[in-house]
Amino acid sequence: MNTQSQQTVEQHKTRFLKLISNSASATLGMALVAVGFMIAVPRANAAPTVCTKDCSFIQAAAQGGMTEVKLGELASRAGQRDDVKQFGQRMVKEHGGINDDLKALAAQKGVTLPDILDAEHQGMVDKMSALSGSDFDNAYIAGMIKDHKTDAKAFKAESSATTDADVKGFVDKTIPVVNEHLKLITAMKKQRS
Repeated sequence: MNTQSQQTVEQHKTRFLKLISNSASATLGMALVAVGFMIAVPRANAAPTVCTKDCSFIQAAAQGGMTEVKLGELASRAGQRDDVKQFGQRMVKEHGGINDDLKALAAQKGVTLPDILDAEHQGMVDKMSALSGSDFDNAYIAGMIKDHKTDAKAFKAESSATTDADVKGFVDKTIPVVNEHLKLITAMKKQRS
């Protein structure tokens, strides 16, 4: 082989080694990113790390929380009474915060939450959407009393039953908020009775 051919071979060899080196680094980098992503973000299809009862509670609480926010948005727009509008705004803000905490808990525990309302809860929103004036206000207040009584009972039962410290922490943090909402909405009903 002549000198020029040898230099050409050496140049191609050098380029090939650089290409492999760069490619290997990129592949390794991508692999490390993928592994880091899998560790940092729970997979949606990963098995929940909580018992079936806790998992069911978390999913039901998500449906309830999303419904409270949707109805709160509706009340803040469609309510006739100022206190109904203000209560609706409070539901959006406070249940929105609770929903965020619940999403974080669900992600931590590998529980997949719904991102839309189920038929039952959407039906409640649709029914309320068809009302206006004092009919809306009265139905909203009655519905909020019923929902918050049910929620208070369910959260108290979950607090007693769960053995998961994180679930219990979320529940115990939320119970006073639910009780305060029930107290406020009950007082609103008495003001107009």
